[in-house]
Amino acid sequence: MSDSNLISNRLFSIGHSNLEFPRFVQLLRQSGVSAIVDIRSQPSSKWVPWCNRSNLEQELGDHEIRYHFMGDLLGGRPRQANVYDSEGRVDYERVKVTSAFQKGLDHLDQALEEFRLVMLCSEEDPIDCHRGLLIAPAMKEHGIATTHIRSDGSVESQVQFEARLIEATGVGAGLLDGLFAGSLSEEDHRQMLADAYRIQSGRKAFRAAYGANN
Repeated sequence: MSDSNLISNRLFSIGHSNLEFPRFVQLLRQSGVSAIVDIRSQPSSKWVPWCNRSNLEQELGDHEIRYHFMGDLLGGRPRQANVYDSEGRVDYERVKVTSAFQKGLDHLDQALEEFRLVMLCSEEDPIDCHRGLLIAPAMKEHGIATTHIRSDGSVESQVQFEARLIEATGVGAGLLDGLFAGSLSEEDHRQMLADAYRIQSGRKAFRAAYGANN
């Protein structure tokens, strides 16, 4: 699906990082978010107690923002042992075809008909997180572009994120900015992007010492 055909400004992502709660809510308000989907497998933080599941759900309710936990379906630390490779690392390609993940995507699709959603995880930068490397490209296949909210108040579009991803992984180095950049086909760009997602996912996907970690 071409980027011009994607539906934008309905699905967002954010990482709580070390933000204070008032700033976090401010960022959501700036993007018109009306509901949060918590995609953390373990919805708690020793260092940022306001984002523990019970606390967060109550605090968001006070601000009339809906909360829904979906870490069991879309979390970056799946329970299924067969999505981990021989080194104990989550293989996103395996995750994508599981019934749990597909069910999670369907729930997102349905919720987007009513809400402006934000996917919540912990990492500030989506290039370090499964929300950017796994869920966002999967939703792109559903025709939905993800907009990433950054802690400084800026937002990054799907197109901007993927350009940064290609640069960060070094895929296409010397080609995209070289003499023959204009001759690269749409299929060439798709392949480079797929390679970039694969490389970065291999760097950042959760790795368990002994298979799946709850």
